[in-house]
Amino acid sequence: MTEALLVVALAIGLGWPLGRYLAAVMRDEPMRGDRVFGWIERPIYRLLGTTPAQGMTWRGYAKAFALSNVVVGGLVWVLFMTQAWLPLNPDAIPNMRWDTALHTMVSFLTNSNQQHYSGQAQLSYLSQMVGIVGLQVITPMMGLALVVATLRALMGGRAVVRPAEASNASGDADVGNYWADLIRPTLRFMLPLCLLWSVLLTSQGVPSTLAAGPVATPIDASAGMKEQKIPLGPVAPMVAVKQLGTNGGGWYGPNSSVPLENPTPFSNLLEMLAIILVPVAVAFMVGPFTGRRKFTALVFGSMLLMSMLSTGASVLLERHSAMTADAALMEGKEVRFGADASALWATLTTQTSNGSVNAMHDSLSPLTGLVTLGNMLVNAIWGGIGCGLQQFLVYLLLAVFLAGLMTGRTPELFGRKIEAKEIRLLSLLILLQPLVVLGFTALTLAMPEFTGNSNPGFHGISQVFYEYTSAFANNGSGFEGLGDATQWWNLSCALVLALGRYPALIVPLAVAASLARKRATPEGPGSLHIETPTFALTVIAVIVILLQFMPALVLGPVAEHLSLVHGGTTP
Repeated sequence: MTEALLVVALAIGLGWPLGRYLAAVMRDEPMRGDRVFGWIERPIYRLLGTTPAQGMTWRGYAKAFALSNVVVGGLVWVLFMTQAWLPLNPDAIPNMRWDTALHTMVSFLTNSNQQHYSGQAQLSYLSQMVGIVGLQVITPMMGLALVVATLRALMGGRAVVRPAEASNASGDADVGNYWADLIRPTLRFMLPLCLLWSVLLTSQGVPSTLAAGPVATPIDASAGMKEQKIPLGPVAPMVAVKQLGTNGGGWYGPNSSVPLENPTPFSNLLEMLAIILVPVAVAFMVGPFTGRRKFTALVFGSMLLMSMLSTGASVLLERHSAMTADAALMEGKEVRFGADASALWATLTTQTSNGSVNAMHDSLSPLTGLVTLGNMLVNAIWGGIGCGLQQFLVYLLLAVFLAGLMTGRTPELFGRKIEAKEIRLLSLLILLQPLVVLGFTALTLAMPEFTGNSNPGFHGISQVFYEYTSAFANNGSGFEGLGDATQWWNLSCALVLALGRYPALIVPLAVAASLARKRATPEGPGSLHIETPTFALTVIAVIVILLQFMPALVLGPVAEHLSLVHGGTTP
């Protein structure tokens, strides 16, 4: 637990100033670096035909978001399918099959990084550097842009002189300029932070080269392998951005359990810290950005409490599981990390939408696997950059509505009433998760010829349920043990990835814009005060109540745990 406390303490200590800086970036406040960054940004704005002061309604904002995703996604899909004919391919990697390329593109476009391929064997340097890393840089900032626009709408819109597109007859609020909200944090926040982390990781021995990997002669020739090619590449920059951008994935198939990707205890600490650093900074951004300092306490306090409960449960369950005395507990884990550090990484990576691993989650004890599943089903403990806060706002709005009904007060947030229209939209969003995740899990288990499952018992249910839960939560980690490089898994998961990303970002923006059109009333003695410890516990209670997956969890990890406790065999 000492390592867990150290990681959280460092994340809080670094996240607070980063959050204040990020708030200034998103508010477009004057900065010392404006001359340098403006020199880079202005040509991009001219190319896009926009200016930061040019406001957008929520519909215009959502259309710009969708357009950027379609254009970038199409280019990356083509790149993956033509990489064999393009430069920076010293290992002669062939073109990726169309369905694997589609799944990979959708996965990284949705900030999920669920991998049905092995990076060092199936992607060229160009595909890794431009396709994978390029998406890993911009997609977290897309999520940040959407949540910033939602916060603006909750506060009534941007207080600037707005052009015609942002002030129309319908009274829609100006929620900002999507292109500016994407470009500014990318250049002023994400790229400098990634550069710093890349240098730190390179200093620990993580490869950073464009040369082809060396060929080694194995010491033991009994396996019949005369030589082995060691895959290298510009690994450090990708590891930096995959961790800081809550992206996950990895240059190597086994991810950060590979010594080349995670060689030392310090690199392990750096990578775990990077997983939650920016989500913590986003939570600290809320107060300075909205001008409501206590709002940060509500958001950060709720997330921190859920995080500590989840982390403590994960580490303790792994240490005192039914498999503790069994050597099989270390299967899929690096001996140099051990069970505790593996469980800590597993819970941090699923508290966010990171999904990277330093141990195989398929080998976790059943109840630790239950915790990781719960983290992804909540998807708002820290969550992805922007996405986690957006999901938290969904729970917050529902909690305000329910608390208002229970106390006999008018449900309102920041002086604006929450009515039937907004609740219907939020309810549909909440129902989408069980419909998609449970529906695809049942369908896949009903067709064993498509499942490709390595375990037909309780653990087999967990493997399939985890894959779709991870996809919908845009997490990307997996229990593995699945033959998932098939058209069924590629296409079904691509659909689930998209359904988990786009409604969760756009619907809360539409709800906030609907609230912004209403007249704000001053808060008084009869108002529901949300920035209190009591209401924070109310939000957490609502989150627990809305989790509708107990039967699936009982059939999977809980049943597997009971079978181990009682010494039975898994049927």
